[in-house]
Amino acid sequence: MIQKITLITTLAVSALFAQVKDDIAVPYIPYEIKMGKGFDAVQANCLMCHSFGYIINQGPQSKEFWVKKTEKMVVHFKAPISQEDQDKINDYLYKYYGNGELK
Repeated sequence: MIQKITLITTLAVSALFAQVKDDIAVPYIPYEIKMGKGFDAVQANCLMCHSFGYIINQGPQSKEFWVKKTEKMVVHFKAPISQEDQDKINDYLYKYYGNGELK
């Protein structure tokens, strides 16, 4: 038992001594943000919590998918988004990041 604890402690502590000689570059990933009708609602309501990459990383989705996403934000996460803004957000996301399917 003591040997296991010693081994685990040694492995955990050894990571503290890891060194890298070169600079580490964090890659920059530009996200294509499509400007259009409804973007103001997305910017005011979605981007306060999410990066635009989070939205784009959902991939092209159906209208129903985007509607359910905004409903989830309002119902489960208590996002203070008006119904008018939800409609604008859904239309924007479907138009610019939709897959052409309603369901």
